[in-house]
Order: sequence, then C-alpha cells, then structure tokens
Amino acid sequence: MTVEVRRAETDAERADALEVRRSVFVEEQGVPEDLEVDGKDDESIHFVAYAEGEGESERRDAADTDGLRPVGAGRLREVGEGVGKVERIAVLKPHRGEGVGGEIMRTLEATAAERGLSELVMHAQTPVEGFYRDLGYDTTSDEFEEAGIPHVEMTKSLE
Repeated sequence: MTVEVRRAETDAERADALEVRRSVFVEEQGVPEDLEVDGKDDESIHFVAYAEGEGESERRDAADTDGLRPVGAGRLREVGEGVGKVERIAVLKPHRGEGVGGEIMRTLEATAAERGLSELVMHAQTPVEGFYRDLGYDTTSDEFEEAGIPHVEMTKSLE
C-alpha cells in the first residue's frame, strides 16, 4: 500500500486531517468534541496521510489527492525552547498495522528537526505505548487519565 504523508497546508488538507481525528477520537473513542478540537490547532503544524481506500471523500472541498483518501493525521506544536509536542496521532481503523502511523511519525519528526527542535514529548495512549517505544520514545511517567483514556508521557531526543 502506498502512503503519502503531507504537511496539511491548505484548508482542504486540514479538513481531511480533522475528519480523521473526529472519526478516531470522537466517534470511535468517545472523546468529547470540545476536548478534541481544543483551540490549539491554529498554533500547530498538521499532517495528513493519504492512501488508497474505498471511494473518495464526499466533501466538495476535499484536497486534490489523485484518488487517495485521508487515512491518518497528526499535529506538532512547539511547547518550549527546542521542545515540540506530538499530538492527535490518528489512523483510521481499517488502515492500522499498515505502516501509516510510522510514516506520519517519520514526517513529523523530520519537520521537527528541520525547525530546530531537539526533543519531542507526547501523551501516548497506553495501548500504543509499544508502538512509540519501537520508534525510540521513552516512557517518562506513570499512567494517568486524559479525556477518560489511560495515557503515559513519552519523550524522544532528536539530537
């Protein structure tokens, strides 16, 4: 399967990313929409992953994707000098285990390094802690609850 991860720069690409996030976090996991859309999107860099899928987006303003559908998303936010926070990593259920999340993370990390960030932090849902550990992240906290879901804090040095 071909996965294309883009920095979501157009309104249509950002809408595609938000569509994936809503599907995963609000519809699938039951996170309240006001927690998912938290007011930090404007200060974040967004990423959207496209892959082959059934049909095309029904939205008229969908991004020009050459027949690919949005299947994953994520965002990066600068939270301190040299520190970025990885947030809202989401992959639609039918595409999990196909490498989409890894491609999003590689693109996000490359962007963070290009921007001069030296460390990334995240609040990872505990069921996917191993996925992030395999990508070089270290767990730096005990389990805690966020939006009703168990999480751990994880960090990775980019130096």
